[in-house]
Amino acid sequence: MQYDPKERTFEISIRIFTDDFEKALAEATKSKVNLNGPGKNDQLIEKYVQAHFSYANAQKQAKPIKYIGYEVETDAHWIYLEMPYNEPFKGGSLKQNVLMEMFDDQVNMVNVQYQGHKKTFVFRKNQSIQDIWVD
Repeated sequence: MQYDPKERTFEISIRIFTDDFEKALAEATKSKVNLNGPGKNDQLIEKYVQAHFSYANAQKQAKPIKYIGYEVETDAHWIYLEMPYNEPFKGGSLKQNVLMEMFDDQVNMVNVQYQGHKKTFVFRKNQSIQDIWVD
């Protein structure tokens, strides 16, 4: 998550290994999923990511997260999101449980960059929602 002060938005990128992501999407849709096949999977990816990644500010107000799209890397997918953020960032609550329904040992790392400060948060199955801040 990187803050763009000009646009007043957090730019978010999530990297997910394609084979694991296909398993999670297949489980969610109860059908086979091929992310490298023909056709776009934006709707499927957006629905999954919106269910597994969310943020509420310090006042417990959920912030809208807009799906931008995805890019294919050799063995992974990069998913791009934006979260408008007009107020000063004073922290809040982040849910990041991508793939945790599939793998008990899943670990997700989130780097938050805001006005020259960077902090890394580690999410696990028993810690999929955490308070985040940057000092």
